[in-house]
Amino acid sequence: MLSKVALTSPRSARRRSAASALTAVALVASLAACTGGDDPSDAQPDAGQAAASGTPSPAPPTPPSPSEELGLTEGWGPDRAELDRAARLVERLSLPQLAGQLIVAGWRGTTAPVAMVRDLHLGGVIAFDSNVVSAAQVKGVNAALSRRAGRKWPLFLGVDQEGGVVERLRGAATRFPTFMSAGAAGDAALTRTAYAASGAELRGLGFTVDFAPDADVTSGPGDPTIGSRSPSSRPRAVSEHVVAAAEGFTSSGVLPVIKHFPGHGSVPADSHLTLPVQTKTRAGLEESDLVPFRAAVEAGLPAVMVGHLDVRAVDPRVPSSLSRKVVTEVLRTELGFAGLVVTDSLAMAAVTRGRDAGRTAVQALRAGSDVLLMPPSPAAARAAVVRAVRAGELTRRRLEQSAARQVALLTHLAGQKGKPVGSARAASRRLSAAAVTVTDGACSGRLVEDTIHPYGDPGAVATFAPAARAAGLTVLARRSSPAALTEARPRPERRKKERKKAYRQRLAAWQKAETRRERRLAAWTAREDARLSVGTGIGFTGFRDAPVDGEVAVATDSPWVLGRVSAPTRIATYGDTPAAMAVLVEVLLGQAPAPGRLPVTVAGVSRPGC
Repeated sequence: MLSKVALTSPRSARRRSAASALTAVALVASLAACTGGDDPSDAQPDAGQAAASGTPSPAPPTPPSPSEELGLTEGWGPDRAELDRAARLVERLSLPQLAGQLIVAGWRGTTAPVAMVRDLHLGGVIAFDSNVVSAAQVKGVNAALSRRAGRKWPLFLGVDQEGGVVERLRGAATRFPTFMSAGAAGDAALTRTAYAASGAELRGLGFTVDFAPDADVTSGPGDPTIGSRSPSSRPRAVSEHVVAAAEGFTSSGVLPVIKHFPGHGSVPADSHLTLPVQTKTRAGLEESDLVPFRAAVEAGLPAVMVGHLDVRAVDPRVPSSLSRKVVTEVLRTELGFAGLVVTDSLAMAAVTRGRDAGRTAVQALRAGSDVLLMPPSPAAARAAVVRAVRAGELTRRRLEQSAARQVALLTHLAGQKGKPVGSARAASRRLSAAAVTVTDGACSGRLVEDTIHPYGDPGAVATFAPAARAAGLTVLARRSSPAALTEARPRPERRKKERKKAYRQRLAAWQKAETRRERRLAAWTAREDARLSVGTGIGFTGFRDAPVDGEVAVATDSPWVLGRVSAPTRIATYGDTPAAMAVLVEVLLGQAPAPGRLPVTVAGVSRPGC
């Protein structure tokens, strides 16, 4: 039979020790009060005197609660009771289980990775496009994981569903425009409502976490990674809409993870491909990149993702996600953030190139992060963390602290009931209708003829054409050239023992045939151009597409491209969703206004909006 000492957990023993120490302190204070000190003014009345004078005796100090022992504070979501319950739960985990709880992994296939989550005791998983078939399939995967993972708390079931170019649930959830549409609309209440609707839909599919919104301040066309994922190039506007969007998500019971601390919008490289270098001074960071994150902390937002950036003014040549100076000193100490810190994907080139993946996971925890996102091998990352604890590089207490933050926060949000916010489809349309911006051309009235010719970005054209037809417009589309006119025959080669004269005759015949084909193709193309010229040309430019001119130029992603075209009418829709294209049709027909204003500076346009 085990003794009581053997059944006692390490933290229970620590709490008993702390309580005994506090009792001893109280006893010493009581004896000092009875005997008096060197200074008569320090003497305290005994119990009888206190009773006679009506002065209450001081209560003995209360021992710290389980979460207080871990150094966890309130103010970012969970209350003390939720933090304490989480601390008690994670205290019971074995070391390997505790290490696994800190990992959120990617997975392959379209069936629930139950065995991986259960065997490694993972905190959860993140879904990508390749994991998604339909709404029913995604909902079934999340339900199976939640039901069969064997946890007493919610799983970390995450997805990158920002809207615009970053949407992993295409075909399974409502499409939303880019986050820059919120900046163009300039209405924080609308932003909050829109993202509450998106969050409610995600929650209905079983997701508990969305890696959004982006708190990055975009620097302009030289920003290759963020662009339209940011609401603006103005720090205050970014702050306003980040807080509003995050509050919308939390009201629906979905954890928003704002990203990418300390700011990815002002570096000229993509951390998926390399380690970007941030050359701003600390003053420069304080004036711009850090402003939205400081506002998020002050608003009590619950979670922050740390990006992979070489911040030269803070910790040169060390990825910020692995830097204690960035995570602990700047984010936690200087900004005062006490919530959940998540790394950006640990499978990105910025932290994998030339680094051991297991050591990277340990470094991220030592830096101050709580959740290790997508290590290349979840099993190897877990094993490395376990070894680090056993070798004394990390403490079990440090792991319990991170796990308790995660468990408490997910449990807290699971209790959110939310408020009715309407359908996600209607919310997406309202956001696009408030954001659509006309920078050049008439601000009212009809902008196109009855016949139109949309061309350019294939995705935008494919979504726009049905909306235009539904509104009664005749939509002309360029037909594919006949194969007989586009497929050139290979140039003939001289055969063995073939006479030179015979080869020249064959070659001349081939050249004549090719000339006839090219002339017929040119004639066919000219007739096609003439047919299409009857309609108003509408050129669509999407994500990283070359500028497309026409009578009307439409930017469906970031609006900087509008400054590089000569179209008399230029419009930014900040998205190519069905709702955004339906709104665009109404603006082109003069049936709806374009109330949006450019949230970034675009050189070469007439005005920021109507």
